[in-house]
Amino acid sequence: LGPRLREMGYVPDTMYVLHDVESEQKECSLSTHSEKLAVAYGLLRLPIGATVRVFKNLRICGDCHNAVRYISKLVQREIVVRDGKRFHHFRNGECSCGDFW
Repeated sequence: LGPRLREMGYVPDTMYVLHDVESEQKECSLSTHSEKLAVAYGLLRLPIGATVRVFKNLRICGDCHNAVRYISKLVQREIVVRDGKRFHHFRNGECSCGDFW
């Protein structure tokens, strides 16, 4: 998904990496956030067209929020992420929270 997301305009926001490491390592660190891995797993395992649902107890970071927006547009699926504060319903590159999280 990574290269296709970049073609669509997604740029990893390394501001959300709290470790003092080089830029490439920060981007790699962002790619292993749990919600991104859970969405990718759901896309692989669920039937085509099925809604991907991810539940977590912590707030979604801004980079993951942005990435899931792009993923929902790329794969043409609804993705629901419930974080510690609210439900985020992603459809066609837009989130129900209006990008306020």
